[in-house]
Amino acid sequence: MKVTIVGSGYVGLVTGACFSEVGINVVCVDIDSKKIDNLNNGIIPIYEPGLEDMITRNMKKGRLAFTTNIAEALIDSEVLFISVGTPPDEDGSADLKYVLAVARDCGKHINDYLLVVTKSTVPVGTSQKVKKALQEELDKRNVKIEFDVASNPEFLKEGAAIDDFLKPDRIVVGLESERAEDLMKSLYKPFTLNGHPVIFMDIISAEMTKYAANSMLAAKISFINDIANLCEIVGADINKVRKGIGSDSRIGHKFIYPGIGYGGSCFPKDVQALIRTASENNYELRVLKAVEAVNNDQKLVLFNKIMNYYKGDVKGKTIALWGLSFKPQTDDMREAPSLYIVKNLLQAGAIVKAYDPIAINEAKHHFGDTISYCEDQYETLIDADCLAILTEWPEFKFPNLKIVQKLLTNPVIFDGRNIYDKDEMKANGFDYFCIGINTTL
Repeated sequence: MKVTIVGSGYVGLVTGACFSEVGINVVCVDIDSKKIDNLNNGIIPIYEPGLEDMITRNMKKGRLAFTTNIAEALIDSEVLFISVGTPPDEDGSADLKYVLAVARDCGKHINDYLLVVTKSTVPVGTSQKVKKALQEELDKRNVKIEFDVASNPEFLKEGAAIDDFLKPDRIVVGLESERAEDLMKSLYKPFTLNGHPVIFMDIISAEMTKYAANSMLAAKISFINDIANLCEIVGADINKVRKGIGSDSRIGHKFIYPGIGYGGSCFPKDVQALIRTASENNYELRVLKAVEAVNNDQKLVLFNKIMNYYKGDVKGKTIALWGLSFKPQTDDMREAPSLYIVKNLLQAGAIVKAYDPIAINEAKHHFGDTISYCEDQYETLIDADCLAILTEWPEFKFPNLKIVQKLLTNPVIFDGRNIYDKDEMKANGFDYFCIGINTTL
């Protein structure tokens, strides 16, 4: 089987690499010629553990190729995945221009049956727009070529995307014909043989499933952060509360870790898009609106703690930051809390020094020369007035506290990810502030 994937970003590359890993011939298409040249030369545009080795291995075996020519890529392809970006418009709705452009390109170039599968995260009803755009191009050519559309949303976690793809909790497929179902069954046979379930449904339900899943996870994060803020006020310990509620199998332990808000490419825009979809259908998603509001506030909780500690005046203070990406194991900084914290620190007159194991180059695109970038975590501490933890990278979890205390001008730590024990920090002479625990009591 040959598969074409249009879009060589995060989803497209992971999808292409993993399909090729199980023996499927894959061609990835992108209009960015520089990106394609780099990929053909072994330069991967994103960081994802294991992805570079997988791409290199399958290119050498001839199962994975990259091109800018969609017409050539479509030759002998049975399935085409649309994996292009759907950035949010100003009103929060998903911008479908790239998705529909791919549909039109398919209509211009296909000469035999093709199953067009939307992998991008798209609003309910998008597949019908894809079908219409493709059919319009076929009509312009005055040809009759059969095709089907389907929805196959991705559920990949950045930092663990390869495992998520190869060992999925579930594979959701929305379709409307037996021929399309047979093709998708064949495509995913290597996964179902290993016991990973494929859930077939109608297209609209599949499109909704993606948004509902991400919104539920976002809701769990905002809920625990809201409870954490209340814990600080009343004197409860959110870490104990989290364990107490997480032991309930109906709730579980995942996504109930307090912190400084969710970010990344999915949760913020998907929550916005689903709120917008509801509004367009004269319905108000009140819970999701609250989820978004709590998250927006949570991104500044650590900044507010810093300002409170310094009585509202951080002008001339040097703040050391550990971590800039929105989560560990990725260089993604889209909607990362660090963007909001750094902006507010700079506006308040602070000096910022930062270290991240992977995201420094990405950070330079956002901050330029407005902050200092360090080559290791301890370098940030030299002459710094305090340390703030923004991302829970593993290397930050067991620092040499004697070195930290020696390098800091004042032994003060603001822990936005609750990776340290407050009693241990206090025993080592630190002023310590975290999320959901009133450490001044």
